[in-house]
Amino acid sequence: MSMIIYAKKNIDGRIVALSRDPGDRADPAWGILPNDAPEVQDFIGELANQEGTGGFLRDSDLSFVRVLEDVIDLLVERSVIRFTDLPLPAQTKLLQRRDRRRQQHGLQLLGGEDLI
Repeated sequence: MSMIIYAKKNIDGRIVALSRDPGDRADPAWGILPNDAPEVQDFIGELANQEGTGGFLRDSDLSFVRVLEDVIDLLVERSVIRFTDLPLPAQTKLLQRRDRRRQQHGLQLLGGEDLI
């Protein structure tokens, strides 16, 4: 669902600010755009990728999730905890991630030149 937002552009036509509130936009640099416009998405993507806005932490968190999955698997394997000891939402999330990983690996099993 597209909604209207207000975008301020610099002299080169690049977005430098976004707002949901029209406020007092007498400045001609402010215009109206749909929130799903490619230039809006590019601006948001650039902000998300800047290290100062958490890009590094986000990437680190994604890697750390896999580490936690491996630790949980190890604890279950060594009978330190039982999988059913985990809260139901955690069990569900872990099973979903395992299934997705299995599907990804399954799609690549017959790749390369060794096709039958």
